[in-house]
Amino acid sequence: MSGQIEVRGARLHNLRDVDVDLPRDALVAVTGVSGSGKSSLAFGTIHGESQRRYLDSVAPYARRLLHTAVDPQVRDVRGLPPTVALEQGRSLPGSRSSVGTITTTGSTLRMLWSRCGDYPAGAERLDSDHFSANTALGACPVCGGLGVVHEPTEASMVPDDALSIAQGAVAAWPGAWLGKNYRDIVATLGHDIDAPWRELPEETRRWILFTDEQPVVTVVPTRDAERINRPYQGTFSSAARYVRRTLAETKSATSRRRMLRYVETRPCSTCGGRRLRPDALAVTWQGLAIDEAAGLAVSALVDVLRGRAAELVGVAEPSAVEQAEKVLVEDLLGRLELLLDLGLGHLSLGRPASGVSSGELQRLRLATALRSGLFGVVYVLDEPSAGLHPRDAEQLVTLLRALVDAGNTVVVVEHDLAIVQRCDWVIDVGPGAGAEGGEVLWSGPVAGLASVEASPTAAYLDDPVHVEEVLGDRQTPRRWTGTLSLSGLGRHTVRGLDLDLGLGVVTVLTGVSGSGKTSLLDAVHDVVGEQLARIEGAEGEDGEPGDEAAGGGVMAEERSRGTARASGTGAPTRVVRITQRPIGRSPRSTLATYTGMWDAVRKAYAATPEAEERGFGPGRFSFNTAAGQCPTCTGEGAVAIELLFLPGTYATCPTCRGDRFNPVTLEVTWHGLTVADLLRMSVREAVAALAELPAAGRALRALEALGLGYLTLGQPATELSGGEAQRIKLATELQKQRRSPTLYLFDEPTTGLHPADVHRLAAQLHKLAEAGHTVVVAEHDAVMMRTADVVVEMGPGAGDDGGQVVRVES
Repeated sequence: MSGQIEVRGARLHNLRDVDVDLPRDALVAVTGVSGSGKSSLAFGTIHGESQRRYLDSVAPYARRLLHTAVDPQVRDVRGLPPTVALEQGRSLPGSRSSVGTITTTGSTLRMLWSRCGDYPAGAERLDSDHFSANTALGACPVCGGLGVVHEPTEASMVPDDALSIAQGAVAAWPGAWLGKNYRDIVATLGHDIDAPWRELPEETRRWILFTDEQPVVTVVPTRDAERINRPYQGTFSSAARYVRRTLAETKSATSRRRMLRYVETRPCSTCGGRRLRPDALAVTWQGLAIDEAAGLAVSALVDVLRGRAAELVGVAEPSAVEQAEKVLVEDLLGRLELLLDLGLGHLSLGRPASGVSSGELQRLRLATALRSGLFGVVYVLDEPSAGLHPRDAEQLVTLLRALVDAGNTVVVVEHDLAIVQRCDWVIDVGPGAGAEGGEVLWSGPVAGLASVEASPTAAYLDDPVHVEEVLGDRQTPRRWTGTLSLSGLGRHTVRGLDLDLGLGVVTVLTGVSGSGKTSLLDAVHDVVGEQLARIEGAEGEDGEPGDEAAGGGVMAEERSRGTARASGTGAPTRVVRITQRPIGRSPRSTLATYTGMWDAVRKAYAATPEAEERGFGPGRFSFNTAAGQCPTCTGEGAVAIELLFLPGTYATCPTCRGDRFNPVTLEVTWHGLTVADLLRMSVREAVAALAELPAAGRALRALEALGLGYLTLGQPATELSGGEAQRIKLATELQKQRRSPTLYLFDEPTTGLHPADVHRLAAQLHKLAEAGHTVVVAEHDAVMMRTADVVVEMGPGAGDDGGQVVRVES
């Protein structure tokens, strides 16, 4: 070890003027309960100070803006080299992003086909851009490189032909006023809007659904007798035209998902779903077109590359093409073999980034960092073990050691104690979360942490699973109340799988990374969500999930097919898929607004004498309305800073100082508190402050039970981790106190959680089962597996070697 990094006076977020030293050229773990201040120390302080120093070198004008945005709030950091941060991605990758683009291997693959591919006789050589579906040169001109076409049909746009137009037969039309406008125009044109759709003449049906005409008609609306019915000029749009225009122009994911319900999605007839132009698809290398190579699992592609590399070694006098081929093949092998070492061999380079878990995404970025050849830097990693099966953890440590051996310092914010125990040094932050944390309880060799009585981490070092914390006195698994029989499940590596899920119990799906756990969850969600109304005994909600709404952003061609049938008691009447997707993309989305508790708060403020005297309604106390919000930041509490050549960022609003509201709104108080005062409160503090508001109290108690008492009510969605977002979604469900049996599907909910928080979460999931709900969890965590009623192991391997149930334990 050479020297050390000395942090003095760290005060970011909840850090309490922290002084701490950590060795350089070592593997350092930062531990502590969720919200204790780990990320504030590792990312906000160490990486933030390094970033600030770098940005000091940019132009003065940009620096003036950046100093506002980058403030690590630390007195001094000595011995700090440049840093590279790899955080868990909080935003969703672009729809065209793939494993190949994330790892930059896609460009090398395209170069290999461009320079060294076998071309048809007489064909011109193509540039590498011709082999990309994301460029105008390469994309299929019909589907634009998507590989599918969305075609509105009568069956897709009119799902129930027994309804009349007046009853909403044309489901693809918009709701509210615009949909009524189209119906009024059809009536004005003389068509019968009260007859069942199936009884209308075929010519009329086709014109309403598919015409390109846009007649302008004078409409006299029919409304309530007391309302004034003024004629207006209405412009007609056929249902198909409206659907296509919305899909092409909308920036709303919700609108796009809605429109995808009203189209039939099928492979493009021109490219056959292969996304590229015919001239690019005609070029092969080792007998494979580029889309076929990108579709292979990385492990299979490595085998192809190794075979060709061995052949090239034996060439005595290589041509210029063979020399280039040797360089490209060696570069690809170096990058892809790292993916194998990180347990990612089951992925393919063409796999969309949206289908990759947050843990896999970070390991893909780690593989890119390992190939960069940097030395003398500090790598700050956010739970690199997330989503990794214990079998692959040893290889991860080996790779982190390789970074250290190359002359770097590696700092990992980590909860996996098997990884922590392999580190050279550990910094434990706590003891609690939020205001109860922010202290360094231990900084030194890992063995010394066991003697720190104040550390929650120490209690789990030698015994990471405390069954009694989850199950109490119950020692045996609970009995099934019924069976949900699923057949023909299919998604990615899961093909034609049959599975019986126990009702009223907690089932954990486990298996190596890439064995098909998440794919199975997606398949169950699709099949049960679509067929819920047909499940025997099902009543009530017909499969519209509360979170990650039906479809969950999955395009129609990817929807799973299969059948579901329930027997016994406890048949689910709704299915809820809870993932780590962000709860919002801007500071406007907060903990208080997402859980719905802010509605009760606004009504309480509007009922105060002062608000009634001023004529303020509940809307005045929303930072999303012009009446109440600060005019400078429009209620976000922060202003966006756009910078040339650098990513944009947010800085505290200079007018309201983060309060979000205008001064007049803040003059109204409730129990001596302004709405801004409430937003600054932690969940734990707000439990007492809002005790007389039952709706808010339920949400707050659910959040605290899940270990989120340290978050503030105004916590922006942009500052939440994936694990926090998932627990907020669960808390939102728990507060609803639903009595109808529900099927809950969780994808690695323990990601980002300290062992103490994992036990608390597991106890809440078991309470759902006690209440008659069914819980299915995809997990690697030992606590979840040891306390589950049923464990289903997927495998036996990853990718094409997985996708099957290899073992079931009760």
